[in-house]
Amino acid sequence: MSEYFDVIIAGGAALGSSTAYHLLNDPDFDGRVLVLEKDASYRLSASALSAASIRQQFSVPANIWISLYGIQFMRRIGEHLGVDDVTPDIALHEGGYLYCATEAGAAQLSDNVALQNREGADIVYLQSPALKAQFPWLNTNDLTAGSWGRTGEGWYDGWSLLQAFRRKAIALGAVYREQRAIRLVREGNRITGVVLNDGSTIACRSFVNCAGSGARALAATAGIDIPVHAKRRSVFSFTCATPVPDCPLLIDISGAYVRPEGAGFICGISPTSTEPDSDWQDDNPATQNPDWSLFEERIWPALAHRIPAFENIRPGRAWAGPYDMNLFDQNAIVGPADDVGNMFLCNGFSGHGLQQSPAVGRALSELIVHGAFKTLDLRDLAYGRITADRPLREANII
Repeated sequence: MSEYFDVIIAGGAALGSSTAYHLLNDPDFDGRVLVLEKDASYRLSASALSAASIRQQFSVPANIWISLYGIQFMRRIGEHLGVDDVTPDIALHEGGYLYCATEAGAAQLSDNVALQNREGADIVYLQSPALKAQFPWLNTNDLTAGSWGRTGEGWYDGWSLLQAFRRKAIALGAVYREQRAIRLVREGNRITGVVLNDGSTIACRSFVNCAGSGARALAATAGIDIPVHAKRRSVFSFTCATPVPDCPLLIDISGAYVRPEGAGFICGISPTSTEPDSDWQDDNPATQNPDWSLFEERIWPALAHRIPAFENIRPGRAWAGPYDMNLFDQNAIVGPADDVGNMFLCNGFSGHGLQQSPAVGRALSELIVHGAFKTLDLRDLAYGRITADRPLREANII
């Protein structure tokens, strides 16, 4: 091994670049950071292809803390990620989330809102009449209640957030290489190096797995099994002639979501754990086409029922991106890989990676530099819950 870096990060999208930035921004860290990114265009990156939104409406406290930190970071992104005279603009719009519930789900929704507000979020529980008064264009005939993020939730430009993290990390000294980590060199309980696709091996003191759809295969080369599978997530755009004023990001009882995007809307529905894996690692075009039948048969009918104005729309472009699902409990895996103490996992975000990247990047950097979480206690997301068969169940999965 002719080269050495203190930290090697596999995956240079939002999570990997956030980790690199936070490492190099820590005054107690004076090492070298290498970020390996297989495609510098990020054309197939989940960060670039996601619906780019942020919410505090979770039922797991750690997820609420992560997003409360994230919204504060995004509001002050220029202070954090500005480089020289370039101030990043991620077009943050705090339009809120709106969860809908029938009688069967209203009690859980109410409990969630109580928890979220105790943790510092600004979420309002609205029974059906108040829900209709707040959103007159909404069909509430089959709804008992809704929960609305009055502030602190919304959407933004995910591509710009990714690029801002990357630009700042490079300005602080991170080295980026357009190569793929294909194998980890494990000696006893440590990762000592990373083998690249060109056959070279680079030595390291610590390794961070942010490899997205390739994370499971890469971890397996060190004998670590993570239950993370790449699914296909399709996103569809459309325009509507009838105004839908002050539309938040709406989560229907069907699981379909919709939010404003420019002069129109984007929508989708999360993949299920039983859907086949997508071979994003090999850049297989067949798995990267959006599933239009999903829009026509499930999403549009559900949204047209919930918002009658959507009965008459004009479909626009659509795209598909990778959705790295943790099949164990659909929550992220963050922290050391148990007995391999210098291997840090940052995987299985199940659609939440972009919004959680500010807090998780900082948390991982604290583990590496200080040996413990200092800003947020994310021990509930540790890999040990998987080996101990203790799933962390989230009631607000979308």
